[in-house]
Amino acid sequence: MRKAALPEESTAARARRPLPLAPDDDLARRGLADVEQELAHFAASERERLGLTSQRTQYVERTAHDPRDASRARVTLHVSGLTMVQDELVAAALSGIGFRVHTLDCPDDAALRFGKEYGNRGQCNPTWFTVGNLVKHLVHLRDVQGVPTERIIAEHAFVTAGACGPCRFGMYVTEYRKALRAAGFDGFRVFLFQMAGGIRQATGDEDDGLVFNERFFAQIAKALIVGDVINLIGYRLRPFELTAGATDAALAEAKAVIAGALRERRSLLMALLRARRILSRVAVDRLRAKPSVGIIGEFWAMTTEGDGNYRMQRFLESEDAEVVAQPMTAWVLFMIWEVRRDTRHRLTLRQDDEGRKGLAGKDAQRRMRSTWAADKAMRVLFHSAAAVLGLHGYTLPDMDEIAEVAAEHHNLEIRGGEAHMEVAKNILNVLHAKVSMTLSIKPFGCMPSSGVSDGVQSAITELYPEALYLPIETTGDGAVNVYSRVQMMLFKARQAAVRERDLVLDAYGLTTERAAAILRRVPWATHALGGSPAIFQVHASTAANAAELAGWLRHPVLGVRRWLARRAQPVQRRRARYLANAAPRILPLLPH
Repeated sequence: MRKAALPEESTAARARRPLPLAPDDDLARRGLADVEQELAHFAASERERLGLTSQRTQYVERTAHDPRDASRARVTLHVSGLTMVQDELVAAALSGIGFRVHTLDCPDDAALRFGKEYGNRGQCNPTWFTVGNLVKHLVHLRDVQGVPTERIIAEHAFVTAGACGPCRFGMYVTEYRKALRAAGFDGFRVFLFQMAGGIRQATGDEDDGLVFNERFFAQIAKALIVGDVINLIGYRLRPFELTAGATDAALAEAKAVIAGALRERRSLLMALLRARRILSRVAVDRLRAKPSVGIIGEFWAMTTEGDGNYRMQRFLESEDAEVVAQPMTAWVLFMIWEVRRDTRHRLTLRQDDEGRKGLAGKDAQRRMRSTWAADKAMRVLFHSAAAVLGLHGYTLPDMDEIAEVAAEHHNLEIRGGEAHMEVAKNILNVLHAKVSMTLSIKPFGCMPSSGVSDGVQSAITELYPEALYLPIETTGDGAVNVYSRVQMMLFKARQAAVRERDLVLDAYGLTTERAAAILRRVPWATHALGGSPAIFQVHASTAANAAELAGWLRHPVLGVRRWLARRAQPVQRRRARYLANAAPRILPLLPH
């Protein structure tokens, strides 16, 4: 006889049903109320067995910030993180005010291996390169030169530039300490200076310690600005030199003269004038059509000159291109602009915020005045050095214009990396014919550059289809693939540069030989530090600008006509281009 079916238990009833007890008779007799007590007893016994107590103090990393335990006379500061010219000039400038300074080599693949071995595996390769470069040098001191670890920690320190940011810059010092501790140099001092924020690691006494004051920053600023000017002159001269290696030889001699003046506290102005005479001896031919390549992207990746960006500047020059690099002064101006803009926005709040960058207890108007003065001072110093050294016709970017251009495509509140500047630079390169091609270099997976800016750049290239834009990512081991991609885009840029120069020559009825003969009659036109004045720099390539100058000298009336026609074209051209690209989106919305 079949048993009667039991009524089906509801889901809610099953949920309320207590879980079965473990097969432990003693625990079952005591009931569920004793489970918590049993667990607490077990946790206490394990804590006692492991040596843990409830009264333990929170671990705090020994940051070794305070430099007052280090006499300036016996501590060697290691400098790195900028371009090689700037690193050497910074070292010379700090030597001039009493520091013992050593410049690290440019980060290479060996530094990358050290960074990966001892650094955080989650970091991008600029951190691995820079952190690994320091560890590589300290390991060499310890294992090759035989310097004891205790002496290295006591008598050496590291100084590098820093800034704010959500990724690499934001945690630089922590990453240095982590890698140094893993490599056996726990307690090694790392100093991070910021042009906008000062030395965060405190200062010492004048007579006993490493003092970072206005004098320190004045020396740093002079070295950075002069280094920028020297780098830009080198990129201008090297592609058009008639004797291979002449520019590098002149740059090395000029750099030695300036570094000697900084080190020995002699007149910097006289050193710059002497360096100008050295650089002016380079013979150049600017009528050779070469594509100009503007390099933008992540700050470190686009400025380093080693394996961190596959030595991209030298590779481009070996491929017969002219490099248009971004000066570090522009980065400082961008940081000043950020502070000024944020302060202006905070003034609109109902009450002063008390955050780290808030205005509570601070003079907002004084901050606005100081940022305005800092911007003007940086520009005056840069253009003064440029005028003395011979960098003519170069203008620092207007940060307000850059923000206005980028605002239509990029949220100005999104920070990190170069933020909206990458988008604006690509647009301005097209609108003002600044370069033949724009190359954006960033580390693999860079959050601000690859994740944000490149997403916007796809829309920019649709709006400006004539733009030759190439984004590349560096990993440290992908040089062949990157070189191949750059070469393919350079082929188009090279054709555009030749076509641009030939169109200018045809407009004036000149040949290359005839234009060269005309320019040779004007000394400053063929001078190494001369060339086309700003009014003639209206084309993307240097050769086209030189041809425009030759045309003006041969047919001045025709040159004036072309200049007047060009002034009326840009706005019309931009409006027509925008309407042409926006038509597919606008036409469906119009009434039929």
